[in-house]
Amino acid sequence: MAAKWINQGSGHALYLARYSAYVKGWLASRIALPYALGMGCTRRSLLSIFGVACLPRVLIAKTKVDLALVLAIDCSYSVDPTEYQLQMRGTGQAFLDPQVLEAVTRGPQKKIAISAFLWSDEDVQYVIVPWRLFATVADGREIAEVFLRAPRDLYRGSTATGSALLFAESLLDSAPASLRRVVDVSTDGYANIGDKIPKVRMKLIADGITINGLGIENEARDLTAYLQTEVTGGDGHFVIKAENYEAYAAAIKMKLLKEISNADLS
Repeated sequence: MAAKWINQGSGHALYLARYSAYVKGWLASRIALPYALGMGCTRRSLLSIFGVACLPRVLIAKTKVDLALVLAIDCSYSVDPTEYQLQMRGTGQAFLDPQVLEAVTRGPQKKIAISAFLWSDEDVQYVIVPWRLFATVADGREIAEVFLRAPRDLYRGSTATGSALLFAESLLDSAPASLRRVVDVSTDGYANIGDKIPKVRMKLIADGITINGLGIENEARDLTAYLQTEVTGGDGHFVIKAENYEAYAAAIKMKLLKEISNADLS
């Protein structure tokens, strides 16, 4: 399930409405629909049974986790179709990696929460993973499948890093209770439009959010230094460097391991 965000002011309501519709459909098709149709119920009458109160999202919000992590993935003009696929494939493979799951299970709660979105222009953010728990092999497979199949269904605009950070913060407002809240920004370029990063950065840090970065230096060779000084911040923040998109898979795995374990693995 993915939802395109045009107006940030109404983003939270759109997120809830579309995710509610998604979950109702999932419940109907996977759990009750075959049985209910066999009993003579219609799809419409069945869906009316499922209200917001039974949304998995509500249950997730009441769950305590070790980490609430938002993955913000750059899909602006500078990212071509092959590079997009390398990002999606690398991220998906990371959630299938036994080392990543092992890091999750070493935490006190033995689970984390994940959300992810694609971004480009200041008003273009596209949620591909609403909040999901990651605690088991099965969880990892489900999350990985989303990344491996995610279409690039958004406008390829400019690079609005500051706006992406604000959007990530809005997602964290509905995250499960966690001692650590982290935004993971991956990009291959400098911000050139949208909300000013210094102000946004200070806002997130003041709210107790850590901003980490992954710089893909296929074109911008000093991107890692830029992310370190201008974008990232908060407790324990760091930047991982990928020399090019072919190195992205190894970089995102290392990044997830550091974020989940909250330790220096360099």
